[in-house]
Amino acid sequence: MFGKFDGLDRLVQAVLGFAALFALANGVFMLTDPLGWYDFVDTVKASGPPNGHFIQDIGIAFAISGLVLAYAAINPALRWGSAVVGNLFPTLHGMLHIYEVLTGICSPDIFWRDAPGVLGPAIAVWIVLGVQMGRQRISPAPLPKQVFLGFARQIAAPADAYLDDISNAGGFATEAFQHFMVLSGHHYSAPRETVLMTMLGSTRAEDCGPCLEIVRRFALSEGFDPQRIENALHGRPDSEADALAYDFGASIAAGDIAAAAELGGRLEAQFGRSVRTELSLAAASSRVFPAIKRGLGQASACKIPRTG
Repeated sequence: MFGKFDGLDRLVQAVLGFAALFALANGVFMLTDPLGWYDFVDTVKASGPPNGHFIQDIGIAFAISGLVLAYAAINPALRWGSAVVGNLFPTLHGMLHIYEVLTGICSPDIFWRDAPGVLGPAIAVWIVLGVQMGRQRISPAPLPKQVFLGFARQIAAPADAYLDDISNAGGFATEAFQHFMVLSGHHYSAPRETVLMTMLGSTRAEDCGPCLEIVRRFALSEGFDPQRIENALHGRPDSEADALAYDFGASIAAGDIAAAAELGGRLEAQFGRSVRTELSLAAASSRVFPAIKRGLGQASACKIPRTG
């Protein structure tokens, strides 16, 4: 789930920001003063005499790369795909330098003098993106279709076939569903466990067994205590906060306007309007899965999972 940035998120953001600034500054320099750039970068002289127009052409590529990386740095979790696109030119540029030194076109001395600026930012971007992916702190939306489906099947109940139906629907149905998944995992102001309790309450009230299993698996992947989940589903939540969030989700799914208003008011008084908004989104998004299952004939009544 996507929450507030932690230390590693900030580090990723800083690295992307540095790479963006480096590419953008280099591109602007090449565009505004191509011959001055040629004199400033001493190693480039080994490639031949200057061509101002050609240097400006390359400057445009660096500037575009920097702008796309800057866009990605604003929110790496959601815009990591932009970081991949923005890093393609610096990466291919670095690979060209490697090719030239391997084939003898460029001397090793010049290559190693260029390497920090040519290869350093590109490699750093790939490293921090790998960190984000390893931590599952990335939006599923830019993932290739089959990669996304592979991850989704790891969370879905084993008997679920709705992902195959979405995949076979055509018309980019899977890609549209990926964007919905971003909403279903969102939280920022609300604590992660409160969001998950709301989703459990909403899904249980929908009485869709496979859907409840998906939410339970997701909660377990987030480090939830299995007994805490079972207690909530049996009406014995571990705390007043768990009960409030769970009941709020259940009241929304059940269409109980009075209860939803009363519980929502208590949540807002205790945590603020933004938390109430996020929990409302969580309850609403968790209702989408039961609706899909019912429409596809894959719904079944809930059986509350037990830890033992």
